[in-house]
Amino acid sequence: MAALTLLEARGLVCHFGGLRAVDGVDIDLAPDEVHALIGPNGAGKSTLVGLLAGRIAAQAGSIRLGGRDITRLPAHRRVRQGIAYTFQITQIFARLSVFDNMALAVQGGAARPGGRPALKREVAGALDRVGLADRAGEVAGTLSYGHQRLLEIALGLALRPRLLILDEPTQGLAAAEIAAFKRLVAGLPPRTAVLLIEHNMEVVMELAQRITVLNFGQVLASGPPAAIRADAAVQAAYLGG
Repeated sequence: MAALTLLEARGLVCHFGGLRAVDGVDIDLAPDEVHALIGPNGAGKSTLVGLLAGRIAAQAGSIRLGGRDITRLPAHRRVRQGIAYTFQITQIFARLSVFDNMALAVQGGAARPGGRPALKREVAGALDRVGLADRAGEVAGTLSYGHQRLLEIALGLALRPRLLILDEPTQGLAAAEIAAFKRLVAGLPPRTAVLLIEHNMEVVMELAQRITVLNFGQVLASGPPAAIRADAAVQAAYLGG
């Protein structure tokens, strides 16, 4: 029987001096859900995903992925366990072509049979999924900001993650690119979980099955979109009205 929980974090703590960036946070993700993480600026969202991805060490608490304790694993080993993290600020190889960026990501994931022809097919397929197939030969650093964001998402997907963490993925995207992003997330392979850190509430409400709201480093509320939208404390702290 498949596990009902892919990621389970309990009591996560990360303080920076007197700032309680993350202060006893619990969060769970199912293997195939889109889970949004929202909250005001400074609520602790980026610190929390840094803890989950292994880029920041937890001062207390535990993180389990697929039943395995990964609390002390460094970031690169969590990638091997199936966690991919796209940054709020784009992290691409600006001097390489779009194709070469993707090829490096594909080769960095699980081994694939078929050699160079299979690699080219997989890169082409990945770029097509994010609408960049016609830009494969362009230098990545010359792409528009929105296209660089889409390339970074494609790089994350090339790792075939069990958990894809997307930090402000629609920031800087035009309306058509946001629509393409929503189609991309809705069409992800089964058993791929997404943790979405996003300020665009239309995107959040459309894509997420569950939402966790952070405020001052703590969980203010967690539940399905309708319940979050109706929560008086969430409205006061973040949504307004």
